[in-house]
Formats: sequence, structure tokens, C-alpha cells
Amino acid sequence: MQTYRNPVIPGFYPDPSVCRVGDDFYLVNSSFEFFPGVPIFHSKDLIHWRQIGHCLTRPSQLPLENAWSSGGIYAPTIRYHHGVFYMVTTNVSHGGHFYVTARNPAGEWSDPIWVTDHGWIDPSLFFDEDGTVYFTSQGPDGILQSVIDINTGKLLTKPKVIWTGSSGKTPEGPHLYKMFNRYYLMVAEGGTEYGHLEAIGRSDSPWGPFEICPHDPILTHRSYDSPIQATGHGDLVEDPRGNWWMVFLGVRPVGYPPCYHLGRETFLAPVRWTEDGWPIVGEGGRVALEMRADCLPEHPWEIEPVRENFDREQLGFAWNYLRNPAIENYSLSEKPGWLRLLGSSLTLDDAASPTFVGVRQRHFDVRVAARLDFEPAQEGEEAGMTAFLNERHHYEIAVIRINGQRQVIVRRRIGSLQKVTAQLLLEQGPVDLFIEADRERYTFGVELPPGVKLPLAWGETRYLSTEVGGAFTGVYLGLYATGNGRICTSPAYFDWFDYEARD
Repeated sequence: MQTYRNPVIPGFYPDPSVCRVGDDFYLVNSSFEFFPGVPIFHSKDLIHWRQIGHCLTRPSQLPLENAWSSGGIYAPTIRYHHGVFYMVTTNVSHGGHFYVTARNPAGEWSDPIWVTDHGWIDPSLFFDEDGTVYFTSQGPDGILQSVIDINTGKLLTKPKVIWTGSSGKTPEGPHLYKMFNRYYLMVAEGGTEYGHLEAIGRSDSPWGPFEICPHDPILTHRSYDSPIQATGHGDLVEDPRGNWWMVFLGVRPVGYPPCYHLGRETFLAPVRWTEDGWPIVGEGGRVALEMRADCLPEHPWEIEPVRENFDREQLGFAWNYLRNPAIENYSLSEKPGWLRLLGSSLTLDDAASPTFVGVRQRHFDVRVAARLDFEPAQEGEEAGMTAFLNERHHYEIAVIRINGQRQVIVRRRIGSLQKVTAQLLLEQGPVDLFIEADRERYTFGVELPPGVKLPLAWGETRYLSTEVGGAFTGVYLGLYATGNGRICTSPAYFDWFDYEARD
């Protein structure tokens, strides 16, 4: 028995789905309005995960121009069949259900194959032993299922309601499996909130009727005093030694009343089976931050460096844009070793694609910093760092031209309220900006000169939480530039970006 820590993928990585190919595991997550979409991870032991790319890297795969905040890509499923990987998901802002394929999970993945007229969200694929492929999703009246032509996406049977769930509202996230010569249908219920749960049923037929597990829900933390809440939306996988596991989402709220700002994260639990063929997840349907289990041999990956020096041809896999970027506003080659951002007329207050790149906040206690060389020529030209949930909930520290003067400001946007909470005149030349976070606050400041920290203002983490901001996502820590209503004439250059975890 070994001990491992949850979450196994911290930060905004919700709705995990997993498959195994030999000794290798692959996992995908929802990405909503961020681009590229659907991050894909690789692991040898289910505990240590390394991102190897994204499934959706081209605008033709992932049109997000009209995606509202927390729109875009919902709940992917990854499956492997006869040498091909399949990732099926829903773009709720454009086109609905589709799947893409690849022989190498690191990509590139194919153009979308669209599936029409099949419910709302959360599609899944099941490849049966006789060659039949089932397409399952959430519909208005429960879980829907059809037989599909996997080559074309055409439905071969009309969608049929096969289950309405066990005990909770909103059955969703269905996955169909065949185990022990029977069909098991596992779903999330209760909504992706504090009443979230995972339930399972089984049948002799993939169409049901499904016998409900006598100890459903098989996973939930509702009304349970735990640092982990909202557990659900899981997927099952068997390891090479015959042990079973579930990956699922959960949240880690802080403060009172509790709020979570890191987003819904990926957790792992061992699964054992009763003599009569029902799963026991974790410790009687509950999990902990530290778990003991019969783990696979440990296989850690190389730790990512604290500093991103912007000396590669492309940004690393951890970086995302907001929606489909105007790529001409970004450059890693114009000034080698620097990231150049050119602000458009759009701002962080717009539900669009302002000039922005960010990484997920993956730790409660973290310090991010960047060196910015920016001489704004026009009034209102601005560039800096942001703690960003969505266009109505974000904080930033920025260099800006106000009344003809170059200043650094700290600004907070909370719903309909916005205020500059600190201002400081700046001399010419590069400036080092920083954001330091703990569980309950962000502190914003500058280093003048480098190494001498000057905190300027702070803001509560709770105002960037799902409970306040109403998002399915989590906080990004990023870099941005804007002309505040007009195109910038002066580019912003970032020499480096640090992400230093402290917990």
C-alpha cells in the first residue's frame, strides 16, 4: 500500500475522462472558452500526470468567436479502439456534439465529425465487442443513447432515453461500460455543485432497464465535513494489474462561507468490487486529500521550471488564450527571448478575445511575477498581469498612461463594480510586477529596483470564486495588453514569467 495526494491534477481541470492503452493512461478535461481546447495528459501510474498537448488546436476544430463565459467546450470523453483515439465533446456555443480522432494522442487530431440531434451535453462513446458503437449523452428527460456510424457520425438509431438516474437531479456525464459480462451505466447527478454525486446501474442489455446499485450514490461528499466537496462526474479505468480506479472532479473551498476559486479539479480514488459486482469508491464513497491504495509503481515526470523565459518558438502547453486569438497580436520572434503583446481595442471586461495569455492557478499559495518593458505612447494604453476568472471578475496590476504620465495601477473588477485601488508613478524602463496569493487574498506589487518588493494593494480570492463569479472555470494568472477602446501603438514586451508554488 502506498500514499498519494489529491487532487492529482490541481487547478481548473474539470470533468476528467480517462482511457488506458497498455501501460499508459491518457486523460482529458473540459476547457470552456479557452483556446487551445481539451488539454490531454499522459501518466504511467494515474498519480503523476504530464500534459502532452491539446486535442483542439485549430480554429476549424474549435470556433469560439461567439462563446460566452463558461460556454465553449463541455465534458469530453476519451476512448481508444483498434489503434485510434477518439475524443468526443460538445461545443455548446457552436455546433453541438462532435468527435475528433488521432493515432498519436499528442496530436494532431482530425477535423470534427459532427453528431446532430442527440440531446444537450456530455457525450460518450462505447465500443461493444460485436462492433456496435453506442453514443450516449444527456438529454432533457434523462440519459439518451443511439447506435452511431463511427466513420460518419450518422445516427443509426433514434435517440432513446435509457435511464433517468437514481436519486439526484440532472443526470449527466454518462459512461457505458461492459464489465463482468454485464453493461454498467455510470452517471453524475445532483448538478456540479455541493450536492454532486456519482451513481451507477447495470443491465444485461446496453439499452437497460438498469438495476440501481443498492448503495448509490457510489461517490458523494454532500453534507459531509471535508476539505473536498462537489465530487462527481467520474470515469472508470482498470490498471494493468487488474485494479480499478475512478477519476472525478471535486473542489477545495476556502473561507466562510466556503468558496472555491481554483476551479473544479481532477481527483483519483481506488475502486474495489463487491462479491455481487458493485463498485466501492474510495472509503465507502468518500475520498481524502491523502489516500492509501495499491498503487502502480511510482512514475514522476520532470518538474516544470519556475521561470518561462519565452525562448521557444511556441508557448508551452500550460498557456491559453481567451477564445480564438488574433494571432498577429502575439509574437515570440519579433524580439527573441521576449513575448510581445500588442493590445487591441478589447479589454478584459469584454466577453471576446482581448490580447491575453494565461496559465491556470494550480496552487493556493503561489507567487507569479513578470518583467515588463512597455512605454505606452497613447492615453489609456495598458499592459500587465491579471488574476482572471471572467470578464466581470478579475484583478490586475498594470502599466498605463494616464494624463500623459506612465503609472502602475492595481484595479479590481467585481461584477458591476470597478475601482483602481493603487497608483504609482513610474520612471522609464522595464518593471517587475508580481502577484502573491494565499488561500484568501491576492497581493499585487512591483519590485523597485529588482529584488526590493513594494506591495501596492490586495484583493480577496472569494470574489474570483465560482460562488460569486458564477463560472464553471477557475482563476487564470496571465499577461495582457489593451488600448482600452483603440488599438495600441506601443507593444508590450515580457522578458520572463515566473510561477512559483509555495504549498
